[in-house]
Amino acid sequence: MPLVNHAQRELHLKVVYYGPGLGGKTTNLEHIHRHTRPEHRGKLVSLMTEAERTLFFDLLPMEIGLFRGYRVRLHLCTVPGQMAHDATRRLVLRHVDGVVFVVDSQEGREDANLASIRNLAENLRLQGDDPDRIPLVVQYNKRDLPSALPLDELREQLAVPADIVQLTASAATGEGVFETLKAITKVCLKALADPRTLPEGRSPSIVPGRRASMYRAAEAPVVSVEIPKAPAVPRFDDE
Repeated sequence: MPLVNHAQRELHLKVVYYGPGLGGKTTNLEHIHRHTRPEHRGKLVSLMTEAERTLFFDLLPMEIGLFRGYRVRLHLCTVPGQMAHDATRRLVLRHVDGVVFVVDSQEGREDANLASIRNLAENLRLQGDDPDRIPLVVQYNKRDLPSALPLDELREQLAVPADIVQLTASAATGEGVFETLKAITKVCLKALADPRTLPEGRSPSIVPGRRASMYRAAEAPVVSVEIPKAPAVPRFDDE
């Protein structure tokens, strides 16, 4: 549920950039912070781990305008991509209003992308959220690299439904970074404006209707096949 500051007439949305390690989450936030006016952004806070940084800062994007008479303030966060820091990822995801899933487009990163999608769904469920109701945008990052897989192949591997907003980007050059930010903000506000999110007698909350799931491909059960044992043969180590 978004935080509403009635005194300052501000609506606070928490957006988390999620994805595999070294996929470009940190680079996205650094580009946004570097290319926004200082008076509209907070301090970029960095928490260091062995391999990655967790970043967060708040942003008041003026081009969004007012939503129901309230200014929209974004709180942007990344999560560490390494599986060893899952407790930190769960902490960052608390009270999330929208997720940008950053796909690493490079060949050889397919398993890491699927593992991160699976992990996102698990962590959302652990805190009581339905993954298919959380506003989501998918960013296919690193499209400028020669090792980037074709988009159609990536979409097929990840089984991203057509009703989820999908964008291409190169966070290193800035291409698609602000377009992604605008897209997730619009998806969050659209969810707030949905009449289904306004039960009688309750304040607005981001709980849109269920969409087609993005998590089925990552959570497909592993089929075990019984393989007959081969006859025992002598083994020679390190010939």
